[in-house]
Amino acid sequence: MRLLLVQGDITLQDADAIVNAANPGLLGGGGVDGAIHRAGGPAILEECRAIVARIGSCPAGQAVVTGGGLMRARHVIHAVGPVWRGGDRGEDGLLRDVYRSSLLLALSVGAGSLAFPCISTGAYGFPSERAARIALEAVREFAREHGRPDEVRFVTFGPEDHRIYARLLEAP
Repeated sequence: MRLLLVQGDITLQDADAIVNAANPGLLGGGGVDGAIHRAGGPAILEECRAIVARIGSCPAGQAVVTGGGLMRARHVIHAVGPVWRGGDRGEDGLLRDVYRSSLLLALSVGAGSLAFPCISTGAYGFPSERAARIALEAVREFAREHGRPDEVRFVTFGPEDHRIYARLLEAP
């Protein structure tokens, strides 16, 4: 598996699947979630509504998949990360679970390339460096177990998150 770091807009990534930092209701919102819903168009919202009608809300640590709508990505994996509540309520485990759930869904739809945003670090308040460490550990562990997908991109929006990931990717 090849790990890449990109600073930019996840909606513009030419990947088989992109991950959305979604909320449990799956109906769009601010940040990455709103950007993906806007860029992907109404088809994504329609698919999300159908999923919610079938299963209800998506709990933290889990993910669901839709088509990519108008974006280059064929699929969007809507991943619900945990809200940070101080670190003693299972937040680390839930964040690790959401990366694993996303990767499993990517494999299930045949995605060879996958792009992740920073999950839970915006409005959900998860500390950025802690979240980046968990993300990298989870993806590397998954790669050792499954050998796929072929490429995972970490797409950071802001320069500080980019610096954190760059430093952690360089560390042995």
